[in-house]
Amino acid sequence: MTSKGFKINKVSKRDQLAVQQKVYVNETPKVGFTEYAEKLNGRLAMIGFVALIAVEAITGNGLIGWLTNL
Repeated sequence: MTSKGFKINKVSKRDQLAVQQKVYVNETPKVGFTEYAEKLNGRLAMIGFVALIAVEAITGNGLIGWLTNL
């Protein structure tokens, strides 16, 4: 006997573990030219650009000048 997604066991108590839960599977591809890849590339480019500005602000040189002074 079922009642709103629950099964009633022999002692008339609801058995929550007897009903199989629905599983959500994200089938969006994670490789190739997908929306996910474009967002990831954009975010990494923004992080790199901010890091480049931080290096320039801290050292007083641009990236090329900073690399040649090592």
